[in-house]
Amino acid sequence: MASKFLLLALLAITSSIALASDPSSLQDFCVADAKNSGVLVNGLVCKDPKLAEANDFFFSGLQLAGNTSNAVGSSVTPVNVAQIAGLNTLGISIARIDYAPWGINPPHTHPRASEILTVLEGSLKVGFVTSNPENRLITKVLEKGDVFVFPVGLVHFQQNVGYGNAVAIAALSSQNPGVITIANAVFGSKPDISADILAKAFQVEKNTIYNFQSKF
Repeated sequence: MASKFLLLALLAITSSIALASDPSSLQDFCVADAKNSGVLVNGLVCKDPKLAEANDFFFSGLQLAGNTSNAVGSSVTPVNVAQIAGLNTLGISIARIDYAPWGINPPHTHPRASEILTVLEGSLKVGFVTSNPENRLITKVLEKGDVFVFPVGLVHFQQNVGYGNAVAIAALSSQNPGVITIANAVFGSKPDISADILAKAFQVEKNTIYNFQSKF
């Protein structure tokens, strides 16, 4: 009896590991049909494959530079399932990132994807922080043609350390990787996280927290 329970437990563990990423496709493709279906599923409902067409698998525009005239000096152009319906169930997406001189892609996480970043132009300082309790910063300066990987869920960032514009392409292991920008989430939540909580967490005065929250 004990061995039977052990076998069931092992099956449950391996099954949960196997299902811990985007669901695999059981057919050639599953073009998302979110506009015509009110059904809520983990992912997006497929449209009839006989109605699929080339534009379901197509996006145009990554040759265009994003507008970096903002507070952080960067712009992200995502190409995920929201832009290409044919990415549904395929477990991949891509993004173009533009950086003004000394601009940053601020510390953030992708809760559902690892990321592999390729520098197309310029020089970028990149890094990620390991999980508690080490919180170790792993960082490197990348040049044109260099590639760097950010493991799933870890806080990471990029900074243009050159005097000209920089461009990178990021490939991600999910059709919908999600993004949580740390400062926006902590200081710009709706409603606000209590200043008492944040003041104690960051070991600063509450007025400092109010000042940060006013910026987000």
